Amino acid sequence: MANIGIDLGTTNSLVSVVLGGKARVLLDDDGRPMTPSAVRFVPGQDAPLIGYEALIDAHEHPKELLTSFKRFMGRNMSEAREVVGELPYSLSEDEHRVVRFDVGGERHVTPVEASAWVLRMLLMHANDCLMAAPGGAVITVPAYFDDAQRQATRDAGKLAGINVLRLLNEPTAAAIAYGLQENTKGIYAVYDLGGGTFDVSILELTDGVFQVLSTAGDTQLGGDDFDRVLVEELGLGSARDGELRAAMVRATGIKHALSTADSAQGITRERFDELIRPLVEKTLASCKRAIGDAELELGDIDGVVLVGGSTRVPLVAQMVGEFFGKKPFSDLDPDQVVAMGAAMQADILTGHSELADDLLLMDVVPLSLGVETMGGVVEKLIWRCTPIPCSASETFTTHVDGQTGVDLHVLQGERELTRDCRSLAKFKLSGLPDMPAGLPRVKVEFTVDADGILQVSATEQYTKTHARIDVQPSYGLEDEEIERLLEEALDNAETDVDERLLIEVRVESEQVMNVVEKALRVDAAMLLEGEREIIEDAVAKLVEARAGTDRKLVQTRTEHLDEVTAAFAQRRIERDLKLALEGQDAYQVSDALDRTVSPD
Repeated sequence: MANIGIDLGTTNSLVSVVLGGKARVLLDDDGRPMTPSAVRFVPGQDAPLIGYEALIDAHEHPKELLTSFKRFMGRNMSEAREVVGELPYSLSEDEHRVVRFDVGGERHVTPVEASAWVLRMLLMHANDCLMAAPGGAVITVPAYFDDAQRQATRDAGKLAGINVLRLLNEPTAAAIAYGLQENTKGIYAVYDLGGGTFDVSILELTDGVFQVLSTAGDTQLGGDDFDRVLVEELGLGSARDGELRAAMVRATGIKHALSTADSAQGITRERFDELIRPLVEKTLASCKRAIGDAELELGDIDGVVLVGGSTRVPLVAQMVGEFFGKKPFSDLDPDQVVAMGAAMQADILTGHSELADDLLLMDVVPLSLGVETMGGVVEKLIWRCTPIPCSASETFTTHVDGQTGVDLHVLQGERELTRDCRSLAKFKLSGLPDMPAGLPRVKVEFTVDADGILQVSATEQYTKTHARIDVQPSYGLEDEEIERLLEEALDNAETDVDERLLIEVRVESEQVMNVVEKALRVDAAMLLEGEREIIEDAVAKLVEARAGTDRKLVQTRTEHLDEVTAAFAQRRIERDLKLALEGQDAYQVSDALDRTVSPD
């Protein structure tokens, strides 16, 4: 049973397999190697249009069509809102832990679900070509994908019904394709610029060993950004309705034309180069950082491999060549090389491959991993660029006498403070011995598997009390949600998020009621005739709503209580201001109001 390799791309995706000892990208019925990473949800139909079909008359369906959703994999709603204004998407108005796109008809779709539909299409191609279901798949991810983004990719594969054998970094996949086919040795930079992401990896290839020395990149930079600068320069459209979608399609065509022509549709290649040069320079800054992280000099690099469709832009190849001082390799199709490398790795995992039997992959952790300690400081256990699989441990103690539990907060990032790093998971180790502060010994161990997925465990050394968590990133889909999606095809509810939001509105409503009740008690004399009855009725209705589980009702009645107390609150504020303006200090105002003011 054959295994397949899948390049799940931002703009286009491919599936490949090894046949007769050679990696081959599988073609669709029309002889095309690439499937656009596009999904369009047609009103009244459960199954969406995928790939080329989804792009037909795309500008007429701006809300129903999703593209470049890979950029949102593993992100939360607040992160998505920072960039969604640049893309023709409508996000769900409800707050969710997971990003959800509003595709019309009260239908909301996650990036994981959209990716799963594309993966299903690729799986169908493989089934048709091989005339049998593949045994499993290696799916590639950008090297700079963090834990949440990797987990989201695994979830998408699971949702598509794929046995995900391994996640493989895209530059490593490209190196496998070049290394195994060309028998290359030495230290190489793999420059991977796709439609929506960029990363660069420094690899050492010797005697079948592929060791990643370092990696760097930007998961929010790619060919889509080249298109956007063209849209702005030529005034092709706005974010209104379908204009931006149509403008982006037109800009992509202009960009492709400028790869071979000196001008296209009113813009010269020289001007286009000026516009995108700052973006290319950002990628070269990442290259410089990766070389430094590998503790190498620019002259130590033996060659450069270009990967990704955006490297077809002439200025990109030119600037990369100038930076490294050598002409980049271009023997293999930059659009296909990642899928080919994934297929080779997948074939090797069958155990009876005609390729190198002794191939050893040594990838690295893209971002440091650690735990929060006292004062909101991050204690790093595994540093970025550590080869994987790997593990590390650190022993901590308590800071309070008789402390019987420890809250563990797992973080990812390079900054020193918790607030500047990405939260991955939180869990609790309970049952610690009742001992003075500083005596308990809690050993925390981090383990990163070959996919770059993290597992954390904690053990108290005296009692052997143990807790463990397979880190499910804060913005990925949880197992029970994936199982429900597998059964129902679409996610219509998210109980855990609803419960969290219900708790939040209950807490907010309680705070409002406490303030109102105190105001009624302290300043009853300021109430107008009939006002108390109106306020108390609003409070009673809010209490009734808080006893139920209708979050929106609690929110509505909290807002109603704010409204009916607004005039009362305004009178109290004006009274306080008047007293203050009469020259009295805070303590004098306090005495006048029979209240207590605490000094700072």
